[in-house]
Amino acid sequence: MDVLDILEIESEVSLPKRYSELSTQEMEARIREIKEKFGDRLFLPGHHYQKDEVIQFADARGDSLKLAQICASMDKAEFIAFCGVHFMAETADMLTRPDQKVILPDMRAGCSMADMADIEQTERGWTKMQEIWGDTILPLTYVNSTAAIKSFVGKHGGACVTSGNAKKMLEWAFTQNERILFLPDQHLGRNTAFDIGVQLHEMAVYAPLTNSFEYTGNFEDVKVILWKGHCSVHEKFNINHIENLRKNKPETKIIVHPECTYDVVQASDYAGSTNYIIEMLEAAEPGSKWAIGTEMNLVNRLASEHPDKEIESLNPFMCPCLTMNRIDLAHLLWSLEKLEEGEVVNQIKVPDEVANYAVLSLERMLERS
Repeated sequence: MDVLDILEIESEVSLPKRYSELSTQEMEARIREIKEKFGDRLFLPGHHYQKDEVIQFADARGDSLKLAQICASMDKAEFIAFCGVHFMAETADMLTRPDQKVILPDMRAGCSMADMADIEQTERGWTKMQEIWGDTILPLTYVNSTAAIKSFVGKHGGACVTSGNAKKMLEWAFTQNERILFLPDQHLGRNTAFDIGVQLHEMAVYAPLTNSFEYTGNFEDVKVILWKGHCSVHEKFNINHIENLRKNKPETKIIVHPECTYDVVQASDYAGSTNYIIEMLEAAEPGSKWAIGTEMNLVNRLASEHPDKEIESLNPFMCPCLTMNRIDLAHLLWSLEKLEEGEVVNQIKVPDEVANYAVLSLERMLERS
């Protein structure tokens, strides 16, 4: 039995049956009542990928880092119910005061990409890389990673990156060392490195499960080492989707997230972070047509918020991210009612020895963003 199975069992046990018997209207009314009762003492950040039923209660919307930074500015908030996933709640905990309590309404809410790089694999891989390249490597990690990975990167002189500042951070990293290890998303790493002039033959993929490299060239030519991880949602967009759109709807502009594969990004009209996608759609001309390669909840929300434009998913059969969508009304209400009773459930607390270096990796990024 793996950790996810255990967390799922714990979550199912801790959620009383009565929540499944409540109507949507009853749950929504109770959440509003509790939010009003707590006032400034309770803050609910909501990630862009959350369900509409949850995002309607968010005090702020944004990507993971933006929300964590907003949490850090909420001086009056005693409790932060993070409507996102585990690594986001970890970051919020690390950037807020020790007396502020961050909770995750459903402990099953995670990120499959972040889970593709654990600290044991990373330390083992780092040892192998040191044997090949010595001290010529600087690690960078996408914020979609665990606190332990952020801590590892911070300890070894590296920094975090977001999809919005990855280019700037990669350029900075090359002023610090000869080679870069990019965790845990190979696609964001590859797309960003190529964007700043690193050629594909200068990138090697490290496969953590086999502790080996997927590379046939000369190791001396390697400039970027890509961790073999990916987003299970963004990797489902493929070149066939683009070709079909070009053929059947040639007037449609295609915009994708850089977590998509290299060929998809190259074949699209635009590629950028979640905020970039949102801003592009807000600025788009009325009547324009768009196909978006990112998480379905966000695509549907953008379509609803911009009825003057034709917006669809690049993959018409795409499903929402299963782990990103774990939090629902029942779990949100349950966690808030527990707070009302004086009990903090599902608190996310990062140990100080991990948080210290992890915060350092975040600070190195924030100084340059």
